[in-house]
Amino acid sequence: QVQLVESGGGSVQAGGSLTLSCAVSGSTFMSMGWFRQAPGKAREFGAIIGWNDDSAYYTDSVKGRFTIFRDNAKYTVYLQMHSLKPEDTAVYYCAASPARAGIRERDYDYWGQGTQVTVSS
Repeated sequence: QVQLVESGGGSVQAGGSLTLSCAVSGSTFMSMGWFRQAPGKAREFGAIIGWNDDSAYYTDSVKGRFTIFRDNAKYTVYLQMHSLKPEDTAVYYCAASPARAGIRERDYDYWGQGTQVTVSS
């Protein structure tokens, strides 16, 4: 049974930092992504990393502030977030694909339950 379990969300002030974790079990995947959904908005792509290489890609709004990386030994993917802004407030989801994936939700077959990030001004 595939499980993606996010953790690390919380409340921070603008300018602060958080690191989200996504523990993966039950299968192996080629691509891992982080998405987010702000209140009243559609879920949007944030970042992606290949499981077997270091290639990473970010949406423009987080580029330079967020870093996606993985720990192969722990089979965990992380999203390190710095210089957080109120507009980063959202539920953050990790997602997994057994194939090379992109920025679309339909590229991913498995999703975590989400973790809330709240950034206050």
